Formats: sequence, C-alpha cells, structure tokens
Amino acid sequence: MSLVLPQRPEPDPQLRSTLVRALRDFLPPDAVLEAEEERRPYECDGLSAYRQLPMVVVLPRTVGEVRQVMRLCHSLGVPVVARGAGTGLSGGALPLADGVLLSLARFKSILDIDPVNRTARVQPGVRNLAISEAVAPHGLYYAPDPSSQIACTIGGNVAENSGGVHCLKYGLTVHNVLKIRLVTVEGEIIEVGADAPDAPGYDLLALLIGSEGMLGVVVEVTVRLLPLPERAQVVLAAFDDVEKAGTAVGEIIAAGIIPAGLEMMDGPAIQAAEDFVHAGYPTAARAILLCEVDGTNQEVSEHILQVRAVLERCGATEVRTAGDEAERLRFWQGRKSAFPAVGRISPDYYCMDGTIPRRHLPEVLRRTAELSAEYALPVANVFHAGDGNMHPLILFDANKPGELERAEALGGAILELCVEVGGTITGEHGVGIEKIGQMCVQFQPEELEQFRAVKRAFDPRELLNPGKGVPTPRRCSEYRALPDRHGHDHVHGHGEDPRP
Repeated sequence: MSLVLPQRPEPDPQLRSTLVRALRDFLPPDAVLEAEEERRPYECDGLSAYRQLPMVVVLPRTVGEVRQVMRLCHSLGVPVVARGAGTGLSGGALPLADGVLLSLARFKSILDIDPVNRTARVQPGVRNLAISEAVAPHGLYYAPDPSSQIACTIGGNVAENSGGVHCLKYGLTVHNVLKIRLVTVEGEIIEVGADAPDAPGYDLLALLIGSEGMLGVVVEVTVRLLPLPERAQVVLAAFDDVEKAGTAVGEIIAAGIIPAGLEMMDGPAIQAAEDFVHAGYPTAARAILLCEVDGTNQEVSEHILQVRAVLERCGATEVRTAGDEAERLRFWQGRKSAFPAVGRISPDYYCMDGTIPRRHLPEVLRRTAELSAEYALPVANVFHAGDGNMHPLILFDANKPGELERAEALGGAILELCVEVGGTITGEHGVGIEKIGQMCVQFQPEELEQFRAVKRAFDPRELLNPGKGVPTPRRCSEYRALPDRHGHDHVHGHGEDPRP
C-alpha cells in the first residue's frame, strides 16, 4: 500500500489573503514567505519522497511573535505545523496546503549555562552539537547525539524524543531534559518540568517530549549536562556472520557492561561508509560492532578487556581497539556518516526506525534479509544495537515505476515484524505520516482513542500538526481491511473499531 498523505482541503484564497495581511501587521517583511519559490524549501522534511507546499511560511524571532501567530491561526481555524531544521525522517514536519508552516530556525540562542547545576537553557533552534561545543570549556557535554547532530535542533529533538549512538547508557532526549516552555494552540505560555530533578503533579514533561508538535510549540528547553568522562575508548569487532554480531550484542549486556555506545553495521553499510569517510573499517566483514566504554581510566581498562573477551568468544574474526582519540573519532565518523554514505550508492533510500528486544536481534536480522529477497530490494542495516533500535535502509530508485511503493511495503513489513517480536514501530524518528498504518497494528482501538483524547485535551480543534502521529478510526479500519503480502487481512486479532 502506498503511503496516503493526510487529506486536506484546498486553501481558500480569501482566507489566505486575510491571514497573510494579518501576519504582516505584526511580523517583519522577511518573516512572512508567500511566494512559491520562497515556500519551496519547506515542502518536506528528511522524508523527501513526500512533498507539499505550505499555504504560507512564517519565521518569527520572539516568543511574543509565536504567540501572536498561534492566536491568529486559532481565531481563523488555520492549522499550524512547527518545524525545526527539517532533518526528521518520518514526515512529521510535512506542511499542509491549507496551513501555516511555523519555522523556529531563528530561535538559535543559548540563553544560559549553569556549570554548577550542570544545566543549559536554550532556544529550540539551537543545534544539538552546538550545546556540547558551548559547554565544553566547563568540562561538560549534552549526551543525546543523533547522527544528524551537526544540523538537527534541540526543538526537533524534543518533538521526536531523539536518541543517538550514546543513548544506551545516557538515555534519550526525555532523560536529558529538565524543563520546557511551550506555546499552546491558543497562544498561551505554559512551563512544564522543573530545574530540580523532579516536579510535582503529573509527568507532563514525558508526555510532551516525543509528541511530534501535536500538543504545543516548544520555545525554550532546559537540558541536563554531564561531565566529560575521564576517558573513552572504542572497540571495533568484525564478524563473518550478521547473526553472530547480533548475538554478541546481547552477550555484552549480559556480562554486566553498559557501554556508552554499542552500534552495528552490516556489509553494505560498512562498504558505503568506508568508501565515503575512510574510517578504516574491514570491508570484507559481513558485520561490525562498535562498542565504546567510558568512565575513569581504571574502569575503562577493565571493561575493554571484558568486551574484547566477549567479542572473541562470540566468533569475532577481528577485534581492534582504537589506539588514540583520532582513531576513536574516525571509527564513529564512519557510523555517523552511514546514512549519507548509503545515499551515494543508491538513487534513493528509505530509512526505517523500529525497536526490538535485544534477544530477538539475530532472528530479526535473518527475517529482514528474507523480506529483502521477497521484495527484491537491497537493505543496508545500521543499528543502535545496544537498545535494539534498528535503522534498515531500503535501497530503491523512485524513477522506476512501482519501486517507491514496494519500498514502502517492505518498510511496513519490517515494522510489523518488530511488533510481532515484542518491539515497537519507532525508536526515535517518530510516527509522523510514515507509520500511521503501523500504529493500527501496534495499538488496539481503545488505546488509540486514549491517544486521541490526549490530543483533544491540548488541541480540541486539531489545528496543531493534524493528520500526524495518531490515526483516525476510519484510517485504521481501512488499513486493517487491506490484504497483507500473503493475501490475509492485514491485521490479525485486532477488533474492528465500529465508528466511521
């Protein structure tokens, strides 16, 4: 089934004229983009297969301007999609033809650094990596490090609950944010969380982080900082079998070691990364693991020896410890460059994002290879292996009729495999428009209704990023009625939602 974009009405010319005129009353001339060539750069996020021109783009500079935009859109019933750097991979920032695209790109100030309490207060347009660069003189850093950290913004990280290669030990965005300020759909300011380790009342902070811009517009974030470790060292292990590498992941954790990062790449990804950045990867390997441990000198020395012993016991054909900081960074550069590297070897690729229990990693790798053969599309696998977060890259050519649709179908099959083994359809990329169908597989109708109830509590008129994240009952009924690749009903064992 080809992904169906949210059905929206065509923009009303009179409403558009009224909206633009009102926006120009309080925003600078360069903050309202209405010409087609001005709006074109905002037509998609990192899921570039799906594009839609927004009705108008606004680029406010102050919280007051954001509030005015939201109040105006609320009064006119105009939907709003908030956007950060546009590096998201699930279509979460796909604009609406009848809506406003609200860019937070100009909110790029680090407002305060508190080295004593190890916190930083930043605007949502601050780049992820810029936080660590700014606090490095204090011996601190910000732990979540998505592969796109050189470009992605903290506001987008909050929206998607992003992770990164070091999330195994230090957690996702939700574990590293203390407080956020956001503007509601009505243009009011609310503050959630606290500067202290805990806040009274319901944990609304955890609810809002990962809500994909559907509940409010984040305008300020207070993040937790960590001290730079005394030492960090990475081990690279090569394997002649992908399943052996998958088994080694579980064995490392079972040994009582929690690595700072534990990443896996298969043969196609290894070759692409090596050709791109020359990281020193063994290109004959069927899979490699990168395992980083950090802490005190003594702790790292002990854990490196333990990790090496586990890897050798699990059948690694080569185990190599980075000899210095330059080599450590080079190993990680290859992993962090895997997505663009794969982009050099295929006209297009479709990046999936599912999470599975670690013990099922060998099985899922084997079955993913079977699905790849069934759909006749190559798959390059890149994993946050330590926490079971898979990123299969499906290679295809959108210029060949039917290949995009086949890539979508393969991606859906992989995600549903994740659910089958007890996992989830997303680890850090979010649902957006991409995984709407698989939400109907993962959750029962009663559960989805609770999600919709939360949405209504924050946004009764469904003006904030509508059509994303949570499917409608009708959408699920239609999806469940579709035949799967074996000709059976698409979803088994899930009761039909009787509402239209």
